[in-house]
Amino acid sequence: MLHIAGIKNCNKIRDTKKWMEEHDVEFEFIDLKKEPLSRDELKELELKVGLDVLVNRRGRKWRDLGLADKDLSNEELFEQLLEHQTMIKRPVLLKEESVLVGYDEESFEAFIAEEEETE
Repeated sequence: MLHIAGIKNCNKIRDTKKWMEEHDVEFEFIDLKKEPLSRDELKELELKVGLDVLVNRRGRKWRDLGLADKDLSNEELFEQLLEHQTMIKRPVLLKEESVLVGYDEESFEAFIAEEEETE
């Protein structure tokens, strides 16, 4: 089953859900505000795609926390992301061991096709 992680009122999440529905793709939505990722789940994402991919450095939370002006280590950045999961770039698509971060319809098609081949 495909999982989409994000926050419900995010435009990118709305667009992603709409795209999935239009392409008859079954998915389960994980609202990170209601069901934050555990430390282990976030660590696994970090290992698969890296912090640079996961962190939305253009979002409101990043700016509100003033993180652009700080020279954070990867550990400090990880802790910030764990505490403030709205800084995770959206959407995060999860299926089996595969992860796709960010809104890109062509990537969605490839990601879903790749996953259907392995089922």
